[in-house]
Amino acid sequence: MNRKRNYTLRKRAESQEETRQRIVEAAMHLHEELGPRATTISAIADRAGVQRLTVYRHFPDENAIFAACTAHWSYLNPPPGAAAWTDLADPAERARTALEAYYRYYRGVERMLSASHLDAPFVPALQEPVQKMQHALSQVADDIVTAFPGTAQPGLEATVHHAFAFTTWVSLKAQGLNDTEMASLVTTWIVSASQAGGRPADR
Repeated sequence: MNRKRNYTLRKRAESQEETRQRIVEAAMHLHEELGPRATTISAIADRAGVQRLTVYRHFPDENAIFAACTAHWSYLNPPPGAAAWTDLADPAERARTALEAYYRYYRGVERMLSASHLDAPFVPALQEPVQKMQHALSQVADDIVTAFPGTAQPGLEATVHHAFAFTTWVSLKAQGLNDTEMASLVTTWIVSASQAGGRPADR
């Protein structure tokens, strides 16, 4: 009897986990397709093939859905690993390698990042995940800055942080550049800023 009961409980738990996963994946795809702001609980329920009450049973509020969706999306789309560039001795090469890795990453996740950046000011539940992503990106940029020798020039930090921004990649993409061309171009900005303080020469 106990064996049969344990089997029933296990199957029920597996079914609940499968339902939860369908809801998370439905939310993730809708956020990418429609944008988080336009994604409703009803739309998530329809996409997952469940009732609205089932969604609320697994996720009591919007914050819970966004947290689960963000965690799942991040698992499927991890950012570039620093191991690809941290051992490079030349700071310019380190910057170029890191930038190209992030630009390739941006190209692969462009739809989701575009939707998130657009909707974050209007969706409170989205603001914390976006801030965490920006904080992690800032740490990468800070590491690139410290790779350049001597005292950091006034314009170097600002140039590097601007270089790694998703919006910078979007702007360069609009000019028809590929990721390698972007990284090479932006690296020249960074090197110039490291040598001249990022300020125009005196005339």
